Amino acid sequence: MAALALILFVVYMLAGFVLRTVLQLRRTGDSGFRGLSGTPGSARWWAGVLFAAALIAGLLGPVVALAGLDPIAVLDRDAVAIPGVVLAVAGIVAVVVTQAAMGTSWRIGVDPAETTGLVTTGPFAIVRNPFFTATAITGIGLALMVPNVVAIAGAVVLIIALHLQVRVVEEPYLLATHGNTYQHYAATTGRFLPNIGRLPS
Repeated sequence: MAALALILFVVYMLAGFVLRTVLQLRRTGDSGFRGLSGTPGSARWWAGVLFAAALIAGLLGPVVALAGLDPIAVLDRDAVAIPGVVLAVAGIVAVVVTQAAMGTSWRIGVDPAETTGLVTTGPFAIVRNPFFTATAITGIGLALMVPNVVAIAGAVVLIIALHLQVRVVEEPYLLATHGNTYQHYAATTGRFLPNIGRLPS
């Protein structure tokens, strides 16, 4: 299972980041990469740092499993691992679909001086942050496939990082950029899950 988790992690990185960056470069001449935002130590900065740490843990989880690190005993069963495979594969597919739906507005990170289009169609009509939902599903699935302390810690850090990124980076930027249009969208569409986390109108 650890070898499969490692393969799926590599597929996730290639499809979700490498291939998407290449496509963005071809379409716009811009990689879409904006990097960390905020001053070191700020919540905005921690959002990016924790996301990077979660990706590293996502890689190390199956690697240390292959090296012999035992899984957490209560989670070491097919009833956990098999749903993990399903979640990881579904998450990877959803990552690709949601990124495609973003079109040329796709970015890694935020540049406050930049204006990107507000995407509200496709999966974005269901939730405001479907890419982050898909990323969380992928991370949780991979952790369940190799449920050792490294993988589980990585999944927890990932969830924290995604919440920070959305709440202190993405949403303030979108509100400042799109004003009432985003406010109305956020009041009618859930943050990560349908109808959950809507902003006050």
